[in-house]
Amino acid sequence: MSAAPTYLLDFSLRRGAFERSVSIRSERRVIALVGDSGAGKTSLLHAIAGLLRPQRGRIEIGGRCLFDAAAGIDLPAHRRRIGYVFQDARLFPHLDVRRNLLYGLHGDARAAPRFQFDAVVDLLGIDALLSRSTAGLSGGEMQRVALGRALLSQPQILLLDEPLSMLDMNRRDELLPYLQRVRDEIALPMIYVSHYPDEVRRIADEVHIVGDGSQRTA
Repeated sequence: MSAAPTYLLDFSLRRGAFERSVSIRSERRVIALVGDSGAGKTSLLHAIAGLLRPQRGRIEIGGRCLFDAAAGIDLPAHRRRIGYVFQDARLFPHLDVRRNLLYGLHGDARAAPRFQFDAVVDLLGIDALLSRSTAGLSGGEMQRVALGRALLSQPQILLLDEPLSMLDMNRRDELLPYLQRVRDEIALPMIYVSHYPDEVRRIADEVHIVGDGSQRTA
């Protein structure tokens, strides 16, 4: 018997004149969505996260059904257990790094969380930043904090929406090894969006191209 796919994504989105369809069945753990600006990559992530509702189809990741139009299943965003890292870090400027991280901390108080605070801080190399204001952080440091906050929300799926796109080449090269560590050590399904081929080659197991109203495997 073949293994159940990590990803079963078969849905369509329509917003005014904008239409996109995706059909991905994959047993890979880390996949990438690539395409030109405006191709709809972020909209597809929003549908997976529960921020947009598809017109039809099914979204299943890691054996969990998040959306099924025919069955009337549409889990609200807060129940999808998704960690989302955006293009911009979206940190709280009035909180220091430690409190930004703690803001993301969720989980059952009766059970030890899968992603512990100290372990996440060590994984991302941000111990020296904990007492600092976010205003003094570099772009790469801010994205590491944002990634830590996403992990401390105890997600079952991690979505990364062009997390390096607002960084210069040096900062991208600084952050990529941390993304690779997260990929290798957390063992979560990850969907990585980018339009930089070098990033995709270093992060993803499988690549899907989004554009012209549809998607195809590279």
